[in-house]
Amino acid sequence: MPEMTLLGWFHTILGVLAVLSGFYTLYKYRVISFKESSGKLYILVTLLVAGSALGIYNQGGFGVAHILGVLTLIALAGGYIMERYKWFGFYSKYFQALGYTSTLLFHMIPAITDFLRRLPIGDPFIDSFEDPLLLNFHFSFLVIYLIGITFQMVWLKRQAPAY
Repeated sequence: MPEMTLLGWFHTILGVLAVLSGFYTLYKYRVISFKESSGKLYILVTLLVAGSALGIYNQGGFGVAHILGVLTLIALAGGYIMERYKWFGFYSKYFQALGYTSTLLFHMIPAITDFLRRLPIGDPFIDSFEDPLLLNFHFSFLVIYLIGITFQMVWLKRQAPAY
């Protein structure tokens, strides 16, 4: 595994801040929103993390982490547009939640991959992207995401005003 560059350290430290602020925001408010200070922190730091991911090429070229960075930027833009301009009216809040919450999944996939490929130093947990431990983590994150987004959708539906 290549050594961490200054950009890599910047990306990693901000990534940890983003994930912590994202989970805190979900815990406190049930949805990520630019209107809340912790949501704003999450969105802005995630924007920096996704942007910086596009400049890291220690795996030899454009790869899955770069694709996740691009997807994160798209999801952030979509979430922000839905929150700010409400292109789909009443349903915009669902698309906002889907966009912003998806970015947490997009954070977790490369984060666990890099963690397991780097630590412990000298004898990392995994040595390939096909390692069953890594694939199980990815699958677990996907299941947790699907359960979480389902709970968010139900919660949002219950917040709907009665007519």
